[in-house]
Amino acid sequence: MKRIIIAVAACAALSACAGQSSESTVATVDLVRIQANWPKFINYSNQLASDTDAINRSSADARSKSQQLDLLRKRYVNMQNEVSGDVRAAAESIANDRHYKLIVTRQFVGYGGVDITADVEKILKITEKSPAKS
Repeated sequence: MKRIIIAVAACAALSACAGQSSESTVATVDLVRIQANWPKFINYSNQLASDTDAINRSSADARSKSQQLDLLRKRYVNMQNEVSGDVRAAAESIANDRHYKLIVTRQFVGYGGVDITADVEKILKITEKSPAKS
């Protein structure tokens, strides 16, 4: 699946470069940066990690722990769908405004495309963390 996505992204990037317009039709979003700076994502991740740890440390029997972990997995899927939908909606809004034909994650692009990460962060109200003090 990864190879298909990479191939599609590469073909799209090459066709965008070959076009007569100097405007790119391909944009990228850096999901690692968004995940590192988005309080909603960070809070969900921390909450899931804490809940998983609490279940594993509990004195409940194995069957009960298994049931609790299954419920937690369902919550995880719902949270993932929610944050993915938020990022997708923000990227789609930018794509529509600027007429991008394809948006891919920065992690799959070796070269090319217009980075719209900052614009997605603005829509999601994400501010980059300030660097840690030494």
